Amino acid sequence: MLIDSHCHLNYKGLIEDQANVLQRARDAGVGLMLNIATRESEWDDVLSTALRAPDVWATVGIHPHEADEHPHIDTAKLVERAQHPRVVGIGETGLDYYYDHSDRDRQQKSFRSHIAAARSTGLPLIVHTREAEADTIGIMREEMEEGGYSGVIHCFTASGAFADQAMALGFYISISGIVTFKNAKDLQETATRLPADRLLVETDSPFLAPIPHRGRPCEPAYVADTARFLANLRGESMDALAAATTANFHALFTKIPAPPAA
Repeated sequence: MLIDSHCHLNYKGLIEDQANVLQRARDAGVGLMLNIATRESEWDDVLSTALRAPDVWATVGIHPHEADEHPHIDTAKLVERAQHPRVVGIGETGLDYYYDHSDRDRQQKSFRSHIAAARSTGLPLIVHTREAEADTIGIMREEMEEGGYSGVIHCFTASGAFADQAMALGFYISISGIVTFKNAKDLQETATRLPADRLLVETDSPFLAPIPHRGRPCEPAYVADTARFLANLRGESMDALAAATTANFHALFTKIPAPPAA
């Protein structure tokens, strides 16, 4: 079984055909999907999908692009919404200095609010970081001193040094279809040396379709293509990588009932 640890099932490109998207994922061996929230207006829809589909779970959060539009979303609001039994993570959150769609100070304030919510609820944090490695790891370290929390760096594209720093804080690293791209040599090099017990896979669908699906909307079924490429890159069997990433997902997202032991 594979798990798509990060997808956006309610985004354009998937929502129009969501039932078939979910079935294609199941047919491809995807046992669970984590449907990620990025703005308050999505929260109800993301949760509704998880309520309809037992193999879909939800998060609650504000993407750094949306920080300017959500100054009212504080730790208390995140904690309140995270009480729902189908909400299993906080985010996605983090820092994005590549696009700078939101003021950097507001991004940082929102990021800290999400970390506090993860600490309060015990739910893992889903972190987005782009062109913001120093501030991202700096805030994570500062906040860790206030009390422990867990999480994942999703759609990892940062440096190998950043991966090491995040893992030193207990974080997992999630690899998307970007690893299959020809120009992703640095990411491929990092992916080959990530410890098997710190690795997750994702699609970030409907974005970033892996080879051979470039040019079309990504969907959770394609996590199998990413996993197959990653297993070959690491010199592992597909079964071994699937077993490791599934075990890691359940070790991190403990609110989801673990599968029965084989």
